[in-house]
Amino acid sequence: MKVVFLCGGAGKRMFPITEDKFLLEFLGKTLLEHQIEVAKKAGLTDFVIVTGTRNVSRIVNITAAIPGISVKLAIQETPNGIANALESAARLLNDEIIVVNPNDVFDGSAYTRLLDAHQANNAVSYMLGYEVDEYFPGGYLEINPPDTLTHIVEKPGKGKEPSNLVNILVHLHTDPEKLLSHVANVQTNGDDVYELAIDSMVKENQTVRVVPFADSWTPIKYPWHIFSVVRQFLDQTPGYVAPTAVISGKAIIDGNVYIDENARVFEDAVIRGPVYIGRNSIIGTGSLVRGYSHIGADCVVGFSTEVKGSYIGNGCWFHMCYVGDSIIGERCSFGANTVFANWRFDEKNISVRVNGKRLDSGLNKLGAIVGNNCRSGVNASLMPGVKVGPNSIVGPQVCLTKDLEPDNIATISGYSTMRNSFQISDKTAGARMKMLRH
Repeated sequence: MKVVFLCGGAGKRMFPITEDKFLLEFLGKTLLEHQIEVAKKAGLTDFVIVTGTRNVSRIVNITAAIPGISVKLAIQETPNGIANALESAARLLNDEIIVVNPNDVFDGSAYTRLLDAHQANNAVSYMLGYEVDEYFPGGYLEINPPDTLTHIVEKPGKGKEPSNLVNILVHLHTDPEKLLSHVANVQTNGDDVYELAIDSMVKENQTVRVVPFADSWTPIKYPWHIFSVVRQFLDQTPGYVAPTAVISGKAIIDGNVYIDENARVFEDAVIRGPVYIGRNSIIGTGSLVRGYSHIGADCVVGFSTEVKGSYIGNGCWFHMCYVGDSIIGERCSFGANTVFANWRFDEKNISVRVNGKRLDSGLNKLGAIVGNNCRSGVNASLMPGVKVGPNSIVGPQVCLTKDLEPDNIATISGYSTMRNSFQISDKTAGARMKMLRH
């Protein structure tokens, strides 16, 4: 049985987070590494990874370091959907396969339920069906009770759902050649070729079984879904302090806190879990980190900074800041008294502009979403739900109330567009870390 990870899609809805979702890091490992570990625990060790051209070397390096698995790569030249991804890997799909979207985080029971159903029943394919209580923007499954698929409805719109069963892309196919033959015959201008191919098999009286799944499942479709993934990982991970971590006797560590290798926590710092502190990171004097915060590697949460419920990428710096419910990319630096506001006066949900349209995040607490290589000046403020594109600067005294495009600088007199040439070099960042550690 081969596990096929679909890693070739382009996550346009995640902007300004430009890292591919399966390469986002949680607890010091990429999501891809976590996914491989989950599959291994279910006894699955043979992998096919379908990827675009830009991530080949990273995937090779990641998978080469994982013992006990076999990995083959297939290149999807353009991100043209699930069906095209499988066609790109067709030469490697000569056995039963489990097709997985690795951007969905789920328990290993997803695999065991599919495998158990395969052992107990005869069908050409098996799909997971997740029962939802409210609308989810995905595919819905119509079934002939108790478990036979009759139709897949892609994104039917709120109020038009044919059932309360959502399609989770963890599918077992016993005959990939048959599936691909149906893919080749689909006629559509949409991106639902794969789903229509499965519908086509059903119309030919091929049995596709829907396997109920009620354990944890967290999809990443928009940036703020990262919060749910952090919560899932931290809830499943016991507290831990690495032997190489240095914790001041005057610091307070309370609750489920995971502190990784070579991290340092200075005097009078407070960490209230669930929280993750990454490798080599420093939590400065008088700082407070709390409420499902996830601090990446090589970060400095400087003096008197509070981080609440936020995801911070690797190599970020703060000094006397408040960071509330925000998502921040890598290699960012924020000046003293920068504030990431996370709460509206009217207490309503916070909306975010996604692909030119305002979208309700479903959250009444959400700060800024910041791309890689960004900076702020002293006394800058970022209002709830604003996005800052990569390589941009929020200048001193600026109150940012609307999105800032990539490579821009926001000044107190307005927005001016220029290439950001003020990034912190690796040499400078390394020197600053060395100074702090000594």
